[in-house]
Amino acid sequence: MEYEEITHKIIGAACNVYNQLGFGFLESVYHKAMIIELAKNELKVESEKPLQVFYDGQGVGDFNVDLFIENAVIVELKSVQNLAKDHGVQLVNYLNGLRKDIGLLINFGVSRVEVKRKYRKPDSEN
Repeated sequence: MEYEEITHKIIGAACNVYNQLGFGFLESVYHKAMIIELAKNELKVESEKPLQVFYDGQGVGDFNVDLFIENAVIVELKSVQNLAKDHGVQLVNYLNGLRKDIGLLINFGVSRVEVKRKYRKPDSEN
């Protein structure tokens, strides 16, 4: 399955969750609901997946990502009124440190689901 198809299904799942739950729950509620919705879409999802962070080609620590989907896409979930620039920077750092190419920052916001697609910077920019 290609990135575009995977991310399309993830975004659709987030919209379904938001349509049923709306705004105002803790992130953990949306997290559990996303796992259910992603499974309905036949996506392989790992919750709180520990992944190794790399520096200069060497492992330097571990980090748990909210959702790791199809062994390819990192999803960071938020439940805040407004996303801050720091949230996107954090996801790009995860992508770089974990050597993954694409991630989605999904916020179950006040009036809608916000989705930011982020990409890993080329090695020359690290």
